[in-house]
Amino acid sequence: MSRLLLLDGHSLAYRAFFALPVENFSTTTGQSTNAVYGFTSMLINLLRDEQPTHLAVAFDVSRQTFRTQEYAEYKAGRASTPDEFRGQVDLVKEVLDALRIQHLELDGYEADDLIATLTSRAREKGMEVLICSGDRDTLQLVDEGTTVLYPVRGVSELSRMTPEAVEAKYGVRPERYSDLAAMVGESSDNLPGVPGVGPKTAAKWLTQHGDLSGIVDNAPQLTGKAGQALRDHLEQVLRNRRLNQLVADVELPVGVDDLAVRGWDREEVHRVFDGLEFRVLRERLFTTLESAETEAEEGIDVEGSVLGAGELAGWLATHAGPQTRVAVVVHAAPRTAAGPGEATALALAGAERAGYVDLLELGEDDERALADFLADAGRPKVLHDAKGQVRSLEQRGLPLEGVVSDTALAAYLVRPDQRSYDLADLALRYLHRELRLDDEPEAQGQLELAFGGDDCATSRCRSSGCCA
Repeated sequence: MSRLLLLDGHSLAYRAFFALPVENFSTTTGQSTNAVYGFTSMLINLLRDEQPTHLAVAFDVSRQTFRTQEYAEYKAGRASTPDEFRGQVDLVKEVLDALRIQHLELDGYEADDLIATLTSRAREKGMEVLICSGDRDTLQLVDEGTTVLYPVRGVSELSRMTPEAVEAKYGVRPERYSDLAAMVGESSDNLPGVPGVGPKTAAKWLTQHGDLSGIVDNAPQLTGKAGQALRDHLEQVLRNRRLNQLVADVELPVGVDDLAVRGWDREEVHRVFDGLEFRVLRERLFTTLESAETEAEEGIDVEGSVLGAGELAGWLATHAGPQTRVAVVVHAAPRTAAGPGEATALALAGAERAGYVDLLELGEDDERALADFLADAGRPKVLHDAKGQVRSLEQRGLPLEGVVSDTALAAYLVRPDQRSYDLADLALRYLHRELRLDDEPEAQGQLELAFGGDDCATSRCRSSGCCA
């Protein structure tokens, strides 16, 4: 079944703003980013967990809508927007554009109205609908095929509001929730409730009389102070009901079919995330939503082996001559306050063959051959982020010369505005190849090597081959 996921952009961004300390999230230029960071993090989790086939985010344009035309005090009690929040909604939209996610807004209507309209159209097509919003008005849209994901703690914990969950919490089915809210009121919208009428009383009346129209028809028979209060505030209740009813037939520029999930724009993601300085979040995006990527045409296979005692000198003589560039990957002990740890292992890849060697188990002949190779400026080497690896080798007494290419440095020269130069990501961007572990059943004895520097990609070599 097709699954449409709809998000209330302003509601979720505002919750993210208050969930994450603003002082901990800002760029070097001073732009606050806590709201856009929290929103994007939540979006990644939703895409991972819910696997929607269709997706859209709705935004409010302003507080001036047809509702404020009828009731000027609608939402008037809300506090002014914090200065640190201003501009972050536009940044959220930049992230959505980079991810090729449709976002919508329309003058005179709220985000919930757009969500209600898209929900109605999706139901006609037999689609399942998920709505993520912190606005309780969306609960009136819940049915057997529509679930509201309601944030209960920041934007990290969501409650699944199904018809049963709505009834358990409020005592009425979702289709009667707006009737209940009209009597109880909604403080966030500045809609006052009937004095002395709480959710339990309102739910009892709805159970007895069916809906708000039934309650109005039987208002003279309602007893006690609550019944009198309802009669005294009947016009207010009816106004609340008109205002909280979502509009499900808004004219929109796109249809449900236009909301199909698409692969994101990799270059644009890099540009936007670099500007926001979202290094960790970008890595989460690429890792968590790898299935959305379509750029990798194939992997990169390099035949290789673990070099035993006495084999390294022969391998270097055969595969590391003056005319052959050799890729070098250094594995080192944990970094210390003084700098990179001492090199403990090495992976080498020539034009035809790769090899792995444990530096802690080298014999004298192999150690001499390796030292000669590394120190020979006439035998070209290629590294990724060479600085840390060179220092790790030097701490082991193995000076490195002849570095003719550093792929991390090359990537920086091409795109100096980036914050991350992960090798696996560069392979996808420029080679359309994926660095991945060969996970066939016979893959045994895997050994991990971290590329040098602070940004660590991973290469795994095994006795029968190497994927790097």
